[in-house]
Amino acid sequence: MTMQSPNQPTVFSPDANSSRQLRDAFGRFATGVTVITVPSADGPISIVANSFSSVSLDPALVLWSVDRAARRFPYFEAADHYAIHVLAAEQRDLCMQVARNAHALDDQPYHLNADGVPLIDHCLARFECRRVAAHDAGDHVIIVGQVQRTEMRDGAPLTFFEGEFGTVTP
Repeated sequence: MTMQSPNQPTVFSPDANSSRQLRDAFGRFATGVTVITVPSADGPISIVANSFSSVSLDPALVLWSVDRAARRFPYFEAADHYAIHVLAAEQRDLCMQVARNAHALDDQPYHLNADGVPLIDHCLARFECRRVAAHDAGDHVIIVGQVQRTEMRDGAPLTFFEGEFGTVTP
């Protein structure tokens, strides 16, 4: 019998039977944590996303993706304007509240921009966007937005790796 080294890789082909393994493999990529906000007839709606990425400097474009099966999906699919908030390490509790409740901003301080989008303060960065494209991508939709206004400050980021929150120091 051969012993497998603890650092031996797990190799598999993604399919319906390996979705947990695939999710775990995706979790090996450390990411920042964002909260996306949109206005709606039901009040401000928010969702946590770690799929955020810059796309272009000229024009200023960013993307993020949302799961079609998410109960909040219709709000984000319909939104022409939204804001992406890059969370600071001290905003972990806010992240957890948003993850549990689409209406978490009802219990949090926020203000509205000129487009009616709810804005959260004290984030490391905020990107106020106008949606310019939405692309089908399997069970998700990739939303591309043109950044109209940006705000940033210094601080440590909230990070996510292997299902756990953390941070890094600048």
